[in-house]
Amino acid sequence: MSDSNTPAPSLYKSREPIFPRRVSGKFRSLKWVLLTLMLGVYYITPWIRWDRGPELPDQAVLLDLAGRRFFFFWIEIWPHEFYFVAGLLVMAGLGLFLFTSALGRVWCGYACPQTVWTDLFILVERWIEGDRNARLRLHRQQKMDFRKFRLRLTKWTIWFAIGIATGGAWVFYFTDAPTLLVDLFTGQAHPIAYTTIIVMGVITFFFGGFAREQICIYACPWPRIQAAMMDEDTLTVGYREWRGEPRGKGKAREGLGDCIDCNACVNVCPVGIDIRDGQQLACITCALCIDACDDMMDKVGKPRGLIDYLAFSDETRERAGEPPRSVWKHIFRPRVILYTTLWSLVGIGLVFALFIRPEIEMTVAPVRNPTFVTLSDGSIRNTYDVRLLNKHGESRPFRISVTGNEFLRVQLEGTPYETVQVPANETFLQKVYVIAPKGSEAAESERIPFRFWVEDLTNGDRAHNDTIFNGRAN
Repeated sequence: MSDSNTPAPSLYKSREPIFPRRVSGKFRSLKWVLLTLMLGVYYITPWIRWDRGPELPDQAVLLDLAGRRFFFFWIEIWPHEFYFVAGLLVMAGLGLFLFTSALGRVWCGYACPQTVWTDLFILVERWIEGDRNARLRLHRQQKMDFRKFRLRLTKWTIWFAIGIATGGAWVFYFTDAPTLLVDLFTGQAHPIAYTTIIVMGVITFFFGGFAREQICIYACPWPRIQAAMMDEDTLTVGYREWRGEPRGKGKAREGLGDCIDCNACVNVCPVGIDIRDGQQLACITCALCIDACDDMMDKVGKPRGLIDYLAFSDETRERAGEPPRSVWKHIFRPRVILYTTLWSLVGIGLVFALFIRPEIEMTVAPVRNPTFVTLSDGSIRNTYDVRLLNKHGESRPFRISVTGNEFLRVQLEGTPYETVQVPANETFLQKVYVIAPKGSEAAESERIPFRFWVEDLTNGDRAHNDTIFNGRAN
């Protein structure tokens, strides 16, 4: 019988930090190129200028929340055109399905922000504290002497500076970047800007510096979903167990496989797994283990590819000594073709919608209280709220007219004319009266359909909206 004073054994093992070893090779080089490209795009994009005229912002990419618009170089998206944003999100989802079905969790290994910033933080850590063995010794050193304190403080300071720069770059997408930068340093920026930068800075600092693989394994839902996107023909990082086992060290290789059990693949893994144990939820398919293993195979005079991009369907063929199927046969299969087709159709639809959208738009809302008014001369008047959207960079005169019934005439509130000046890049609300003379068909009928027209008198562009005129028979 156990002593009641004996503490219960802990069922939770504290996280052991992972210190990946530096590796070189084609996949590591590809990751450096993509890291530089993506960080460059993220940090530099808010500073790119794009001339749109004197009354519009000149920032190439801008989420103008105050003006309720999104600018992307020559493209301008208005709130009612949110379907463009929805379409881009659909394309992003289909693209993720496409790449996962073809190459496994390749997004996580090369382009996920968590991976990109973690790679950057590990680079800083390696630059300050040294390679894997030096970092392990420093971590296991119990005493916090001056050297350990100095290295940790330097590393954390640079990490936090990267985090603050990340948050700063984010807020630059929502307002004019040069102006906001000056306001931030002079203390004149809005408190929301400072709060956003600090919150994002702390999140980046913690996720990239400390949480690292924990985000990929426990916080991210994608590892649990990706299995539905993959099948036996998906190319993903794997270990040729039939060639490497039984593994063992030493020069006498009789009866042993090609794996010399050097653990190079484990030491370079950013999530700390052993790829030789088979497919695992934690694997982000970064392929650094391929670079490490190929380098070791070169040193011991064995052929490369003990760890490689593999498809499960080729296992039987390779065990029998036959060559695997072509990479393109694995990639171009029905599932991948379906995702590619859907992705392309959505993209083509968005481009088509972008080029056919009008430069002016109108919406018409009948005023229902009252439905109509009888004027002193017996005429019947309906009232409509007409919203006019001018997407041009300068104010323009718009003329409003009606068709569909010869007796109806238009009167604009506040002006004796049929034209109104609509400010640049704004939605303008105009109250419009439509009048039918006494005794006319429109005045005496219950409901008469007709069409509102708006014409840009500068270039002749037109837009229309169908609605109903309510007569006396109501």
